[in-house]
Amino acid sequence: QVQLVESGGGLVQPGGSLRLSCAASGFTVGPIVMSWYRLAPGKERELVATIVTTSSVTNYADSVKGRFTISRDNAKNTVFLQMNSLKPEDTAVYYCQAWGGGSTIRNYWGQGTQVTVSS
Repeated sequence: QVQLVESGGGLVQPGGSLRLSCAASGFTVGPIVMSWYRLAPGKERELVATIVTTSSVTNYADSVKGRFTISRDNAKNTVFLQMNSLKPEDTAVYYCQAWGGGSTIRNYWGQGTQVTVSS
């Protein structure tokens, strides 16, 4: 059974840091591309960062460039999102997405983890 499990969210003050983790299991193909999205109240879903697991090529939304870093540990099938210099506008539910699968190759989603940036 393909599964993505996120962890690491929480409450942090502006300027602080958090590290999100997404552990993938049950994949027989990939995951080849893993991404972090976020969804804030009243806003559209935003692609935050993407990494190609086979090459470590990364891409970031302009809103997080220079502050967030996506990385992976292929041995553990885990992707991380290091978030520094957090701002209140980073407050959202963060979701992990992975492309790959087992009997079905498609995008899979985690359950989401809440990140709140507030003083």
